[in-house]
Amino acid sequence: MADKPTIVLVHGFWGGAAHWNKAILELKSRGYDKLHAVENPLTSLAEDAERTRKMVKQVDGPVVLVGHSYGGAVITEAGDLPNVTGLVYIAAFAPDAGESPGQISQEHPPAAFENLVPDSDGYLWVKQDKYHWSFGADLNEDEAYTMAVTQKAPLASTFGDNITAPAWRNKPVWYQVSTEDRMIHPDNERRMAARMNPRKVIELDASHASLASQPKAVVDLIDEAASA
Repeated sequence: MADKPTIVLVHGFWGGAAHWNKAILELKSRGYDKLHAVENPLTSLAEDAERTRKMVKQVDGPVVLVGHSYGGAVITEAGDLPNVTGLVYIAAFAPDAGESPGQISQEHPPAAFENLVPDSDGYLWVKQDKYHWSFGADLNEDEAYTMAVTQKAPLASTFGDNITAPAWRNKPVWYQVSTEDRMIHPDNERRMAARMNPRKVIELDASHASLASQPKAVVDLIDEAASA
């Protein structure tokens, strides 16, 4: 197990580190004993990237950064550290320099766009009664309901935060597309993946919550990146 890199998992909007629960257990079963899941504040890209960098800097040795959803923007911004050996995008944003998740979403609006609602404090939520359909239609009802109730809303302004220097231009990349994604349009995922010239792209018949609905297939991709 000494030759396995550390895996650092980065969550996205409307969830926290616990969204990786099933993937964590699958990685553990495959002998990965150095696992970390960042808990980002979702207050700005700069703050989320800095929180992720701080965790990576605590690791002695190689790190594979894995981002889900908006977590892909975070690893794009934070993944330039010298001990990061690969970037894995799970149904994730991968903006280029000067791009934001919001800008990318406007190109091909996702099916669930109308189910996002701001509150009076500037945070953006997925309507609780629409969360199952929007975020994880291939999860069971109880699992989706728990995610809906415990969702972690981002500041809406975070959608407009631009990438400065995309790490994917200098790091090996792997990408998973969710073909039934209603939070990021699948065509946006395909376009972002293609321009990164990834080592591998896989498509899963999955919702946005592929990390929870198909953890074995997701971990297969992480495992491949870690073994590269």
